Amino acid sequence: MSAMEEDYSVDASKLLQAASDFSFDPGTRSEAAVKEFIGSFPLPVIINALQTKGDVPGLEDALVDCLEKIFRTKYGASLIPEYMPFIVVGLQAYSQRVITLACKTISSLLENLDDTGFATSLIKENCAYPLLLNCLIDGDEQVAVAATDAIRTLASSQQGIEIIFPATPSETTDITKLAARCSSMGRVRVLALIVKLFSTSSAVASLVYNSNLLGLMEAEVRNTKDTLMTLSMLELLYEVCHYSVIVSLPVYLQPLHDLAEVQHGMEYVLRTNILQLLISIIRNSSAESMLRSRAMMISGRLLSKENVLMFIDESSIKAVISAIDERLSLLDNQDADECECGLEAIGQIGS
Repeated sequence: MSAMEEDYSVDASKLLQAASDFSFDPGTRSEAAVKEFIGSFPLPVIINALQTKGDVPGLEDALVDCLEKIFRTKYGASLIPEYMPFIVVGLQAYSQRVITLACKTISSLLENLDDTGFATSLIKENCAYPLLLNCLIDGDEQVAVAATDAIRTLASSQQGIEIIFPATPSETTDITKLAARCSSMGRVRVLALIVKLFSTSSAVASLVYNSNLLGLMEAEVRNTKDTLMTLSMLELLYEVCHYSVIVSLPVYLQPLHDLAEVQHGMEYVLRTNILQLLISIIRNSSAESMLRSRAMMISGRLLSKENVLMFIDESSIKAVISAIDERLSLLDNQDADECECGLEAIGQIGS
């Protein structure tokens, strides 16, 4: 009988108080503090209490915070392999807090276990990656962030890359098919994941490009019927072009903004038809001003790099400048924000 199948009972109120005290410190707990806590409340006891919490107010939150702090340490991470079945169950739990914990625990496993190959093999053997993708699509915002972080951490090793980009993707792990069957919000999250993977390394960026995943973003930019989705994709592209954070962006705009943050992303973006699409948006008088403004800003970011002429010819740069200049002439200072974006984009290109 495994540790999780045994009957571990404990005074719930006593455990609640101890877990609350242990988690009260906002910082990372020391290895010694973790060992001392587990000495009093072994992991099977904590896990059993989390699974059978009943109606004890605050117990789940306290235990989730407690376990997160335990697993964040080297010692705590070394215990995760024994409890992988619990992590897998956690990824499919009803509670969003428990799912978030499970995703963060996988990140801790990958970050803190000395044997990265062993950690990755555990994830593969327990089929955790498809579950992480499900969490990304179906979870709340915190779950989606935790799942994205876990997958990005997985991509930091060669073994992890092979899980994410297998030679023969299955129905549950093919990112292109995943995006196709998602809701609009799900697609934004999948595309945001692509951006995060893109930023992991130039090797992963190459795989993303060769898998035509940037084509998914290009297709969404072409979808002029969904303004919010188009704007979201533009924000992601903005991040690909340059590291920049717009803290006031609503959630649905954040993914496209992320893509512009990828330092090595420009060369791959310029190999697509994105620049031509941006020019079309800038020249589209019927498009919303916000779309044209963002298209101008992304164009400016893309073309402000010193080595841009290694990837496109001068005529493409002139086409962008011409499109922005035409738009500014039509505006005649009537839309201050759009004019400012156009002038800033030209300034970036000129720099």
